[in-house]
Amino acid sequence: MVTTSHAGWTDELARARLHFVTGKGGTGKTTLAAALGLALAREGRRVLLIEVEGRQGIAQLFDTEPLPYAEQRIAAVPGGGELRALHIDVEAALLEYFEMFYNLGFAGRTLRRMGAIEFATTLAPGLRDVLLTGKIKECVGRTESDGRHTYDAVVVDSPPTGRVVKFLDVTKALTDLAKTGPIRGQADGVVKLLHSGETVIHLATLLEEMPVRETVEAVAELDGADLRPGAVLVNRVRPPRLPARSVTAAADGRVDASRVRTGLASAGLKLPEDTLDALVEETVEHAVRVAAEQRAREQLAEADLPTLELPDLTDGVDVAALYDLAEALTDQGVRV
Repeated sequence: MVTTSHAGWTDELARARLHFVTGKGGTGKTTLAAALGLALAREGRRVLLIEVEGRQGIAQLFDTEPLPYAEQRIAAVPGGGELRALHIDVEAALLEYFEMFYNLGFAGRTLRRMGAIEFATTLAPGLRDVLLTGKIKECVGRTESDGRHTYDAVVVDSPPTGRVVKFLDVTKALTDLAKTGPIRGQADGVVKLLHSGETVIHLATLLEEMPVRETVEAVAELDGADLRPGAVLVNRVRPPRLPARSVTAAADGRVDASRVRTGLASAGLKLPEDTLDALVEETVEHAVRVAAEQRAREQLAEADLPTLELPDLTDGVDVAALYDLAEALTDQGVRV
């Protein structure tokens, strides 16, 4: 099996406190963000899982009511850990921003009735992302009365790879526009956090050509924006059912049906010819897939990142499956 050059969770990743999970649509990034949150919450840790796209995907995964704009407990974790979740509502975040920095709580509610919030986010599209990242920063930096951070880690179900750099770097652009005042201070703080060693961006992918290509391109884009890629999370990995030495020949269609028949007969199985033909065809299809996945792993190696693999869940994703995925991540060293 071909793997990437760095396997497993690294000490550098363990030191990060803010984990973004992005990926091409359909790669299961929301599922992997939730599983990562559960894995990081082991051994008595408290982790916050944040959603920013308004889809209520986290609530669906955990089979709960739609999440409010409030941090609430959604799962207990073995060892006394706790996973909380937050769905960031942009309008509520803007009202909170007004109240926090301009003492305009009542005025902010009036602005909402007037439709000014929609106007503001339309006039300055980047304002939406700066509100989201600003709220994320507040959650990461919040401390308790004893000085300890409220959360040991924060995991964000991020926009897909095609938009993630714009999402994470928009505050930097806004810093150039706002020269003074609270908005400048907020932007500076977010930029500092997102470009620090406390933040990593993990990339969810499948062992398929398009997701792998987009993953490699996203790593280069993150590097170019001075944002730190974390780990590649390879989702829905299926075990090969052929010896490695047989894959190339089988993928080329070179499967000896007579040898297959003899092998089955020695095991006490005698199959009709049409069933045997279907079995040979299925073997070829499987070998083609395994060979393509090997090429995908070789391409992922170009990213030169730690790589973790998650099994394919044939029965679909439910809460129990999330814990299984979290355990698979823990087995590969995921920790705070």
